[in-house]
Amino acid sequence: MKRFLIAAAIAATAVTTPALAADVGVSISIGQPGFFGQLDIGGYPPPQVINSRPMIIEGGSMDRPPIYLHVPPGHQKHWKKHCHEYNACGERVFFVNDNWYNHEYAPRYQEQHRDDHRDEHRDDHRDDHRDDHHDNQRQGDDHDHGHDH
Repeated sequence: MKRFLIAAAIAATAVTTPALAADVGVSISIGQPGFFGQLDIGGYPPPQVINSRPMIIEGGSMDRPPIYLHVPPGHQKHWKKHCHEYNACGERVFFVNDNWYNHEYAPRYQEQHRDDHRDEHRDDHRDDHRDDHHDNQRQGDDHDHGHDH
């Protein structure tokens, strides 16, 4: 009986382990639908904001420029409860309109970073060819040293 219980416990562990492994976190980055967080507004058209005056929790500093955030509606509504999640409790905060984020900011951000990624890929590709050329020259030199001319 004891062996049966041990075997059952091992089988139960084996069955639940894959389910736990399948519980994988999903990472959404800036510029993608569903991203919430601080936005860099420089170089973008003026954002459509939800309130014309910034939200301030814990006495914001007027020395720093306001920050622009894309947040879920519940976070905006209960900002005092959620400001710490965005490191923005002591900041002047404007909440950007969801429609503006999805139709103006995200597409431009993705386009800009797609071009940056293409440039990086081109540079890496060029470097790979330079390394291949250098290796081929070195192999040719090795072959020349082994023969009398």
